[in-house]
Amino acid sequence: MSIATFEPNQSVSFSEAACTHIAKEIEKSGGDKLFRLYLQTSGCSGYMYETELVDTPAEGDVQFEQHGVSVSVPAKDLAVLAGTEVDFIKVGLNSMFQFRNPNVTGECGCGESFSVTEEA
Repeated sequence: MSIATFEPNQSVSFSEAACTHIAKEIEKSGGDKLFRLYLQTSGCSGYMYETELVDTPAEGDVQFEQHGVSVSVPAKDLAVLAGTEVDFIKVGLNSMFQFRNPNVTGECGCGESFSVTEEA
């Protein structure tokens, strides 16, 4: 694990709404957790965003803080996630994380997975 200084142009940024939601989920789980964002190879297009609350970062994760929330991201996923903005939105009765990733070049029809250029 390594601790990194947050640089918005090179990393992932979280809105206040996303961090407020994450903080509430951490509190519900008993506190003292990290929010882990990682990519899973899956779906029709290649990658899916996955999130979980963890006690400690996984081997090879980079850890940083946003709006008072500790975030952990695998270093191997940072190239694909570079510049991604994570928000938490409510649409009608549904609420969800919304990922705005400038590296995405295509999405599957259902919107669950995405692809990126080879350079990312």
